[in-house]
Amino acid sequence: MKNYLNFEIDVKDLENELESLKDPYNQEGLSEVNTNKISTLQAQIDDKLKQIYSNLNPWQKTLVARHEDRPKSKFFIDNLFDEFIPLSGDRYYSEDKSVMTGFAKFNNQSVLVIGQEKGDDLESRIERNFGMMRPEGYRKTIRLMKLADKFNIPIIIFIDTPGAYPGVGAEERGQAEAIAKSIECSMELKVPTISIIIGEGGSGGAIALASSNKVIMLENAIYSVISPEGCATILWRDPKKTLEAATAMKLSANDLLNLKIIDEIIPEPLGGAHRDKNTILDSVKFSVEKNLNDFKFLTRDEVYNKRKEKFLSIGRTKGFTTSSSTEDSLSLQTGLLSDLLNKFKRYKNYFIIVGLILIVILTILVI
Repeated sequence: MKNYLNFEIDVKDLENELESLKDPYNQEGLSEVNTNKISTLQAQIDDKLKQIYSNLNPWQKTLVARHEDRPKSKFFIDNLFDEFIPLSGDRYYSEDKSVMTGFAKFNNQSVLVIGQEKGDDLESRIERNFGMMRPEGYRKTIRLMKLADKFNIPIIIFIDTPGAYPGVGAEERGQAEAIAKSIECSMELKVPTISIIIGEGGSGGAIALASSNKVIMLENAIYSVISPEGCATILWRDPKKTLEAATAMKLSANDLLNLKIIDEIIPEPLGGAHRDKNTILDSVKFSVEKNLNDFKFLTRDEVYNKRKEKFLSIGRTKGFTTSSSTEDSLSLQTGLLSDLLNKFKRYKNYFIIVGLILIVILTILVI
């Protein structure tokens, strides 16, 4: 049974009519299949989907990103990689099933795979905690990222979470510290890292695993500091103003690409990734191949420096400085007086000694 969003009602009616035409054993008994009408209806469905999905507003894209039939991390891990070996536990507290981790082969190349998993049905969603990671989940990924860095193995990360788990137990075990350590570890790695946001990229729960060389989004995925409902509640004190909040936050893939927060958008099939999982699988595979090849001939230091430059350049323009180096442009610019003061502080002991010598010489000359 297909699940439809509230703006897909027309598509639902057309597809129900199409299914009834395809069934020769309809309510009127055995009948002849009308192939011409089936073709016409299919064309109408395609046109309606194209009309709807080419004009989605940010809130509608949020609903598509949350679609329960959307392909999850487990789907990509099972179909993109060979010889996946799951690894568990953070070696401190316990296992976090909201994130799948392990080493695998991608085109015969060893990679570390990390995927935030929401689950496909009620039972698995409860087991996976709806994709909301706990501190032990982030510490598990830190442990394995360091292991991958030690053996020079690239890291591929699938992001799909409404945010880190905000429960009391998670906070008591250091949720904020675990997220910060994950970001720090990601930035210090000297192996290529590719993060793909396949659904929701919510808050620190996403950025903890998205501090990568390449940040890629599916066309209808979202990436934001807070959910539209949370933003609307804080700014307008009205959780119904989700469209205004989603628009203001610029959480869509196109907005984030324009802001250079992300590096690439993977196009989705007509009607969203959930309507043609095989097509989106091929698109993701092609993107991963291409980006891994980009890093093939770079040294470890070059990989590290490219990631650092990428994040230092976010939010900056070339208009403020003539320097081509981002690191140089971020250095403190001082005037002549400040330079003299800094030099005086640095060599003040020499100035004191020279001053004392001059005083002694002047005293002798006067006597």
